[in-house]
Amino acid sequence: MFDQVTLTALGFALIIAGFIISFSVALLLFLRGVRVQGKTRGGGLIMIGPVPIIFGTDKETLKILLVLSVALMILAIVLLWLPHIV
Repeated sequence: MFDQVTLTALGFALIIAGFIISFSVALLLFLRGVRVQGKTRGGGLIMIGPVPIIFGTDKETLKILLVLSVALMILAIVLLWLPHIV
């Protein structure tokens, strides 16, 4: 249906779009946090393959990110084993 060049270009376009969206959201959240007075909470989750790196400012954020990282690790393992099963 699509040739390899088209799919490669689409993949790169989606990666670039993801970076642009992520940067825009981070910038908007930062600007909103500057305007609003009070305690700011936040955290991050970096997945390198199925291995998570989690950081955050409070325990509640870390708990949420831990659950998300477990779900993403399970999804990564299932997707890695799926071609061998089918």
